[in-house]
Amino acid sequence: MRTLLIGGRGQLGTALRARLAGEVIAPDRSQLDLTETAGVAAQLDQLRPDVVINAAAYNLVDRAEDEPELAFLQNALVVRHLARAVDAIGGTLVHVSTDHVFGLDGALRQPLRETDLPGPVSVYGASKLAGEGFVRSLCARHFVLRTCGLYGVAESPGKGNFVATMLRLGRQQGEVRVVDDQHCTPTRADDLARAIVELVSGVDYGLYHVTNAGATTWCGFAREIFRLAALPVKVTPITSAEFAAKARRPAWSVLAGERIATRLSQPLPHWTTALAEYLAARGELNRG
Repeated sequence: MRTLLIGGRGQLGTALRARLAGEVIAPDRSQLDLTETAGVAAQLDQLRPDVVINAAAYNLVDRAEDEPELAFLQNALVVRHLARAVDAIGGTLVHVSTDHVFGLDGALRQPLRETDLPGPVSVYGASKLAGEGFVRSLCARHFVLRTCGLYGVAESPGKGNFVATMLRLGRQQGEVRVVDDQHCTPTRADDLARAIVELVSGVDYGLYHVTNAGATTWCGFAREIFRLAALPVKVTPITSAEFAAKARRPAWSVLAGERIATRLSQPLPHWTTALAEYLAARGELNRG
């Protein structure tokens, strides 16, 4: 199988490159500029990949409020062109989306299923939802995967994640203030990569929610990071209003995983287990 991996140096892309079998082509932006519509179609026609995995995105959530045109260009319009090009060669497109397509129903407190009505509350979320729509309507063979709280090791410099940020701030400052009214499921990139690899081996196309199991808040996530790393860091819970980010975030981002569970050889682990494995791999887990 020949796979074209877009965003191969990010957190998910790095995990995918370690897991994908067969021929993997992972061009950087200088080799494949997705904004060059004609060039993308020509390259796909020449390469003829069986699977195209789009692990790239504009994910600067707050900055998107000030530059919506760029967010929609990269997360929607580019995706539209890519979906058409993949469909034209009869390939399969895997597109990674986000829990930020939800958030409008702030009172919701049950895991969100693929059939639940989305309602983004930010420019970023709206742009990602638009991209989903293009993939689902323009490419017959598609997998759209919504995930949440992704963290992992990235080959590309500057690709930080919440776990690394908390460890750095905890060591530097000895205390952190973290939002405690946004519910989520932290997801390890390697677990999402495993799900993608298993999905593309079949033909059960469609929309999937893919996260580790369980749920917490960002504050609860931070506390578990410091507990597992045995760092004596003071964690102060704050509200979203106190944090005062430019873009709104969903108050509830817990995604139901029943559909993906039926397609995997084994379920994705609980988020605390995944976190411990990630920290162990980094040499950050306290085994005492």
